[in-house]
Amino acid sequence: MIIDDIRNASQYYGLGESIAAGLKFLQTQDFSNMQPGRYDVPDSDCYAIVIHYDTKPVEQGIWEAHRKYIDIQYVHAGAERIGWANINSLRPTADYDPDKDFLAMEGEGDFATLRGGTFMLLMPQDPHMPSISVGPGQAVIKVIVKVPV
Repeated sequence: MIIDDIRNASQYYGLGESIAAGLKFLQTQDFSNMQPGRYDVPDSDCYAIVIHYDTKPVEQGIWEAHRKYIDIQYVHAGAERIGWANINSLRPTADYDPDKDFLAMEGEGDFATLRGGTFMLLMPQDPHMPSISVGPGQAVIKVIVKVPV
């Protein structure tokens, strides 16, 4: 798991061509005017999901893990807390869904606050709980780049 400011993204290009392409996409787009939806990341096998939502209380959060994709979660505007843990410290609550690349989990983890301009890179061994409120709920514009493993 990596947390950093998007202005430092070039430091992580060495993690692979697909991760570099995803980070470059995040650095070069104006997400303020981009409609929610799925977008292909140019010259890569990645895609991005632009979402607008209000954060929620931690009691409504769900731990999730993925096997097929690395997540780059980028908060463009607003702020949210994101939980993360090592996969060995959580327990599955349902069978893995390969069609959705989704494993719901439960347990305890740590939380970090991501503000506008911050990204979190999550590997398959990093279950996470996104979209959690920092104080009262607030509107967030977020982009999730899905990088095939």
